[in-house]
Amino acid sequence: MNATYLNSAIQLFRMYKQLGEKAIAQVDEKHLWWQANEDSNSIAIIVKHLYGNMLSRWTDFLISDGEKPWRNRDAEFENEVWSKTVLLEKWEHGWDCLFKALNNITETDLDKIIYIRNEGHTALEAINRQIAHYSYHIGQIVYIAKLYSKNEWQRLSIPRNRSIDYNKEKFAKEKELHNFTEDWIEKK
Repeated sequence: MNATYLNSAIQLFRMYKQLGEKAIAQVDEKHLWWQANEDSNSIAIIVKHLYGNMLSRWTDFLISDGEKPWRNRDAEFENEVWSKTVLLEKWEHGWDCLFKALNNITETDLDKIIYIRNEGHTALEAINRQIAHYSYHIGQIVYIAKLYSKNEWQRLSIPRNRSIDYNKEKFAKEKELHNFTEDWIEKK
């Protein structure tokens, strides 16, 4: 069961990473820093926050508190202008840290207690916490990206008015044990 869970968690993280990348790719560089108001986040701010969070949470995942003393969370929400290239390098660096940590976790590690701001979690609970956190922010990135692509948006999920066709295709196949993320993750 735990091996299945770890594989599923890794697949979910990969799916959300690709959703974010596909959304960001559809936004002109100048719009990466757009904010609806001073209390909202731009795509760039969200990427900075995810980057800072990932480095903090996944560095020494099983042996140190997930809120590292060197993290400056408040600075993650400043709309500092980086090039799109630098922004995407930070994005990759954060995700690399996450995947390296997950790839080093064993099934027995999932029951270990780890801490985030001195609050104990099993490793499994901490992974779930991060899946929820990252999917929340990736959804924000997708929404903001859709605002700026207007009619040029390339859909990232089942297109409107295509659910019947999609379901017909799915139900035409034999039942199988299949991780749904495999349909969404591009093979690289």
